[in-house]
Order: sequence, then C-alpha cells, then structure tokens
Amino acid sequence: MFISLFSLSIYLLHSQSMDLYEMITNVKWMALIPASFLMASVPGANQILSLRNGLRRGTKTAIIAVTGRFTAFAIMVIGVSLGLGAILQASTFLFNSIKWIGVVYLGWLGLKTILSSSSAYKDEDDINGEDTFKDDSQTPWDFAKQEFIVAAANPKALLLFTVFLPQFITSNTASVGGQILIVGAVYIVIEFCCATVYAFIGGQLKGIGLSARVKRNLDRITGGIMISLAAWLSTQSSK
Repeated sequence: MFISLFSLSIYLLHSQSMDLYEMITNVKWMALIPASFLMASVPGANQILSLRNGLRRGTKTAIIAVTGRFTAFAIMVIGVSLGLGAILQASTFLFNSIKWIGVVYLGWLGLKTILSSSSAYKDEDDINGEDTFKDDSQTPWDFAKQEFIVAAANPKALLLFTVFLPQFITSNTASVGGQILIVGAVYIVIEFCCATVYAFIGGQLKGIGLSARVKRNLDRITGGIMISLAAWLSTQSSK
C-alpha cells in the first residue's frame, strides 16, 4: 500500500502543472508540523489500541500491528487525493454508515478487553513465577487487522484527511491532489512516531514486572477508554 501511495504520488506530480518544488513550498509547514504532532499525540482510538497491544504482547508486536492502521490511512490519502473525500462529505448516509461500523467495532473491542481481563494473565505463582498474557492464538497480524478496521471506520480519521489536512495546502485545483499526498504522507510519518511511543509505553509497562492484578486493571481502564471513545465518536458528524 505504501508503494502504491508512492507510485500514485509520482504519477500525479508529473501530470500536474506545478512541479514538486512548488508543491512542497506551497504547503504551510510551520502550521502543519506542530498541528499534526498535536493531533497524532492525542490518545485516540488507535493510540489506545497500541498501548493495549504493547501491554499485552510487547512493543514489537504493537509496532507491527500499526501497519494495519497506516494501510488504512494510505488508502484514505489516495482516496482524498482523487476527490473521493468530497463524495464522502456530501453523502451523509455513507459517512454515517462507516462511522457506526467503527463505533460498534471499537465498543466491542473495549468490552472484549474488559471481559477478557479477568482471565488474561497467569498469576505470578505460575510457571517461572511470571505473569504472561494467556491467549497465544492471535498473531501480530491479527492485531494489525484490528488496527486497520478501527482506523478505516474511525470518523475522526476520515475528518482528518478530508477536512483537517487540506487546510495546510493552497487552493490551486491543478495541484491539490499532489499536495494532499504530500501532507498525508508527512502526517502518516508523524503519527507513526507517536504510535511508537504508545507501543513503547505499553511494552515498558509489560516488562517492569507489574503483578497480574495490576495488568488486569490496566486492561479494564484501556477497555473503558475505548468504550468512551466509541461513545464520543458516535456524536461526530461529517459537517
């Protein structure tokens, strides 16, 4: 997907009247960079998911899982650059359908995290005296699928690429597609840095020897946050 994004970027840049230098210099970088870091660092649905994955499976698995999120983001960036963002904003039914899929799925993940927390970790008296996450049936790519679904159906992410990022480019219709690709790619890099921090924090909490009881309580807290975010996201509109 990232290769596809790059290939499409090259095609658009060559097909538009403005060259790459002009596209880059016409982006409002001084506003885009700090605003993107602020937006990406806020503990939203996917960041909380990265924290949970780090806590349950460690930093490496959590970082692998975020590839699902950024695949969804890359698809969104390509879609907006091709003008699909305007269609999404114009269609209340389509926006609400995607939104409610995300709300239900995120709420379900939160509830599942809470319900599974009571049996998720072995007691410290188990083998080798360590408490570990019990369910080994899920691979890192299963967690990546969760990240993909949460990101793809997240109304906040949809609004990010259709409303937020276009504010930092010029209104030149001949180059807007290429500029969307540029600012979208930059935002993905920034969000990856922030996601890595969340995954690292979760991994550190997993590795410092917290008791099974504390880890279960942390799972319940993150699950509760996911449910709260689902409730908040349900109030978002496309306008």
